[in-house]
Amino acid sequence: MKVIHYDNHFNGNEWFVIISIVVGLLAVLVIPKRFTKKTSTIYLLTGVFFGFFFDHTLSVIPVSYYDLNDTSLFELTDFLSHVMYSSYSYFFFYLYDYLKVKARNSPLYILIWTFISVGIEKISAILGVYHYKHGYTIFYSFVIYLIVHSIWVALYYVIERHGEKEY
Repeated sequence: MKVIHYDNHFNGNEWFVIISIVVGLLAVLVIPKRFTKKTSTIYLLTGVFFGFFFDHTLSVIPVSYYDLNDTSLFELTDFLSHVMYSSYSYFFFYLYDYLKVKARNSPLYILIWTFISVGIEKISAILGVYHYKHGYTIFYSFVIYLIVHSIWVALYYVIERHGEKEY
C-alpha cells in the first residue's frame, strides 16, 4: 500500500492553485468577449460545479480514491482548487465557440481537451494537489474527463439553442 506523505506547509500545491486562479481569471478578463454575462457565468460555474461534484464523489468516504492538497479534510485550498476549474471550463467553451467546432469534430475536440486536462492533473499531482489512494490512477480521470467534456459540448449546444430565450 502506498503511504501518502502530506505536506502541511504553504508551498507548491497552494501556489499552483493560487497562480492558476489568478492567471486563469485574468486571461478570462483580458480576452475578447464572446458571450453574454449570463452565459459567461454559466460557463465559469460549470467548471466549479463539475470539479466539486467529481472531487467530492471520488474523494470522500466510502470510496475516497484521492485526497486534495495537504490533508484528507476539506480546507480553504480545496475550495480554491474548485474555483481554479472555472477558467479551464470557460476556455473549453470559448475555444469551442471561437474555433466554430462542428458537431462531427466534437469527439476530436473532446479528446484534445481530455489530454490537456490529464496533463494539468498530472502536474497538479506532482505538486501535491492530488494524492491518489486505493488503486486510483490518472487513467480513471481520463475516462471522467471524456464524460465531462462530452456533457460540456452537449451543454454548449443547449445554451446556444435555448440560452438567451425569454419565456
